[in-house]
Amino acid sequence: MSSPDISVVICVYTEDRWEDILAAVASVRAQSRPARETLLVVDHHQTLLERLSREYKEVPEVRVLANAGPRGLSAGRNTGIAASHGEIIAFLDDDAVAERDWLRHFAEGYEDPRVMAVGGRTMPIWASGRRPAWFPEEFDWVVGCTYKGLPPGRVRVRNVLGGNASFRRTAFDAAGGFATGIGRDGDKRPLGCEETELCIRLTRARPDAILLIDDRAVIHHRVPKPREHFAYFRTRAYAEGLSKALVARSVGAGKGLESERRYTTRVLPAGVARGLRDAALARPGGAGRAGAIVAGVLTAAGGYVLGSVRARRGGATFSVVELVDGKGEAA
Repeated sequence: MSSPDISVVICVYTEDRWEDILAAVASVRAQSRPARETLLVVDHHQTLLERLSREYKEVPEVRVLANAGPRGLSAGRNTGIAASHGEIIAFLDDDAVAERDWLRHFAEGYEDPRVMAVGGRTMPIWASGRRPAWFPEEFDWVVGCTYKGLPPGRVRVRNVLGGNASFRRTAFDAAGGFATGIGRDGDKRPLGCEETELCIRLTRARPDAILLIDDRAVIHHRVPKPREHFAYFRTRAYAEGLSKALVARSVGAGKGLESERRYTTRVLPAGVARGLRDAALARPGGAGRAGAIVAGVLTAAGGYVLGSVRARRGGATFSVVELVDGKGEAA
C-alpha cells in the first residue's frame, strides 16, 4: 500500500514568534518523509499575513492563508483542513520544531486503515535552560507537552494532543471540524481541549476508529519564561477545568472525563508521593512538586465546577463546524 500524502498545518497569530515560525516551517521542510505541503494559517493579523507571504513567495510547497473563521486556534485549524490536499492532515505548533522522522512515524501508523488519528511526543525546551525544580512532569500538559503518566510506545488512546497530531481527512468527513468556542484565542485565557472533544466525537461517529500516540514522533516545544512561573501554572490549570466542563457538556461526563479519572486517582497520587519522598531525602524541589500537584488539581477542579455552572446556565457556547472541501486562497 502506498504511503499517504500528508499536509502540515501550522496556525500562527503573532509576529513575536517570527523566528519560531520560520524554525517550525524549516523542520517540516527537512523531514525524511516529505510533506505534500505546509499551510501557514494566520489568525486575523494582516501584517503577519503579508510578511509571511513575502517570506515564502518563492517556496511553492508553503502556502500562507488567512483564517477564514472567527479568531482562535480551532477556526484556524479548520481553515487549514479545508484548504489542504493531503489524505492526512498533521498539526504542528508555531513555537515547536519537529524531529526529522516525525512525519515518517505518523505515516506508519496509518498502514492500518482503521487508524483515524496519530499523535506524538512533545518535549519542552525551557527558556531558562532547564525544568524549574518545582514543576512536576505530571503537569507538562500545562506548557503544551507530553506529561508523565501517558503510556510509552505506540499505544491506543482516547485522544491525541493537538500541537503534535495528525488525522485522516475522512475523520473530519465523519465528525466535522474542531469546535469553535473551545480552545485558544491568541494570548487570551489559555483554554484547551478542542482536540479531546473532536476525538471523542470522532469515535462516536466511527466506533471502529483507532486513535494512536506514537512516542517516536517527537517535536520540541518552546516554553517561554513567563510559563515557567507558578502564576501561569495556576492560570492554565484553572482554564483546563473550564475547558473540561465544555467537553463534558458536549460529549457527556462519562467519556469526557474517562482518562482524567485514571490520571487523578493513580498518576497524580504517585507524583505527590515521589515529591514527598524527595523532600524527605533533601532533594531539590520535592516539596514544591508535591504542592504544585495538589494546587493544580484543586485549581482545575474549581475551574471545572464554575465551567459546569456556566454551561448549565447557557453562559458558555461552542459550535461544531461542518467542513467544506476547498482549495482556499493563498495570501
